[in-house]
Amino acid sequence: MPTVEDAKKRMEEALEAIRREFASVRTGKATPALLDTVRVDAYGSKMPVNQVATISTPDASLIVVQPFDKTLLVDIEKAIMSADLGLNPANDGNLIRVPIPPLNEERRKEYAKVLHKMAEEGRISIRHARRIVREEIHGLVKEHEIGEDEGRRREDALEKVTQEYQDKIDELLKAKEEEVMAI
Repeated sequence: MPTVEDAKKRMEEALEAIRREFASVRTGKATPALLDTVRVDAYGSKMPVNQVATISTPDASLIVVQPFDKTLLVDIEKAIMSADLGLNPANDGNLIRVPIPPLNEERRKEYAKVLHKMAEEGRISIRHARRIVREEIHGLVKEHEIGEDEGRRREDALEKVTQEYQDKIDELLKAKEEEVMAI
């Protein structure tokens, strides 16, 4: 039986995905999450960089990548450069230093646009979860398994939950946008 809880669970997953995506957007200070989207050609497959190396941030403007296997140094360096993050890694033979340049106004605005696009994808996921449960509710009403009044109550509860999660995405977007635009 479809419940608002089913939709809530799906919407929570969408919200978590947005949080992870937002964490990968640069804010001018170094965080290991910046490299979460980087995939390295290692051992015959594409692997996340955090599975083949230790990532640390000794200060706010530097990420240090220490590979578990030194033979992957060049591959990790190439992967970071080709990830289109605007970063220039430096390989010293033992580890890779990735300086984080300060963001200029143009880059900040680009990142804000990317954040808005990510937020819209999250809203679409939430609407999709709503649609699935709403269709199940309509099906139950049509099959006379629940009454029209109960169906309407469930739909109203579903709308409330949907709006709640839309608002949560908007809050996340606003906070991350302020973080990106701060100098």
